[in-house]
Amino acid sequence: MLKTAVNSFHREQNARMVEYAGWDMPLFYAMGATEEHRLVRRSAGLFDVSHMGRFRIKGSGSASFLDYLITSDVRSLKIGQSGYGLLLNRDGGIIDDIFLYHTGPEDYILVVNASNLNKDLDWLNEHKSAYDVTVTDESPETSLFALQGPRVLPVLEILTGQNLQDEWDRFGIREFLFEDIPFLAGRTGYTGEDGVEIFVSNDKALALWKSLLEKFSLHCEIAPCGLASRDSLRFEPGFPLYGHEMNESILPPQALLKWACYLESDFIGKEALMALLEKGLETKLITLSLIEKGVPREGYEVLSKEGEVIGQVVSGLYAPTVDKYCANAFVPVAFAKAGTELQVSLRGQPKMAVVEKRPLYKPVYR
Repeated sequence: MLKTAVNSFHREQNARMVEYAGWDMPLFYAMGATEEHRLVRRSAGLFDVSHMGRFRIKGSGSASFLDYLITSDVRSLKIGQSGYGLLLNRDGGIIDDIFLYHTGPEDYILVVNASNLNKDLDWLNEHKSAYDVTVTDESPETSLFALQGPRVLPVLEILTGQNLQDEWDRFGIREFLFEDIPFLAGRTGYTGEDGVEIFVSNDKALALWKSLLEKFSLHCEIAPCGLASRDSLRFEPGFPLYGHEMNESILPPQALLKWACYLESDFIGKEALMALLEKGLETKLITLSLIEKGVPREGYEVLSKEGEVIGQVVSGLYAPTVDKYCANAFVPVAFAKAGTELQVSLRGQPKMAVVEKRPLYKPVYR
């Protein structure tokens, strides 16, 4: 099983470890996933997300190449900016969701999901021959951390002496030297809180990880957090997770991701996407909460109020901030309106549910 550069820390802290996409990753630490979730909402949490893939795309044709493969407005990204987008197949299905960092005139970093790394790399290599680009998988040499929560930027200001909250735009990229360790950071994240995502070389990763926890603890509550709280934190603001709300048979509008598609650009999959928009959606993603006691798990059937099977849960969990058991599911559009009463079959036991208005938690930076 693959191990990140800070795996020894997770083990020393007796984190609950699980296999995820071939990696040995922490699910949660001693305080538990729910408390980690609440800590990030009120202060700061540090996540090891080094299992995600990091590709470097360089060359005079890099902007044109990425503009052809990614749905978002790649050409509008200035140097020092980053943005969210999608890779689509020719049928419009979602190959992966990505974050793109524009780090130089002909230099980009593409962050992809761990489970899709090899598939994405093959897809990029398959289409690069028409462009002057090089695609390099830098995942084995670098680590990626997510430092998230309302205290992150204020404490980073104290530790670095820089005015970050006012002078660092959301999605902006900066280089830092902290405790003699150089790293690149984007003011990004996937929790609904302000914060940063940090790129650092593997040989400095463990030292930086420990130093961040130590120095931040002098100014605020902070703790390492695992995959379970990362999942509930992304769920509440309505951020999708590949393999759940997205896959290669789901088109962006069905997953409520039309906003991530710049329709003025000529990207792979656009033709199928436009055909769907012209035809109209038959199914779409909803968020529901249970009215009756129970935990909606992935794969459970979603029923109409009358008991007809209309969909299936793709993500289900306890959402700590709203204190409800909730789920995401794809259902016919006739059942997608907020307030619609539905049922979820929990191992054959129907439980009453209601379609919620999204998002359950509004990201603090919107």
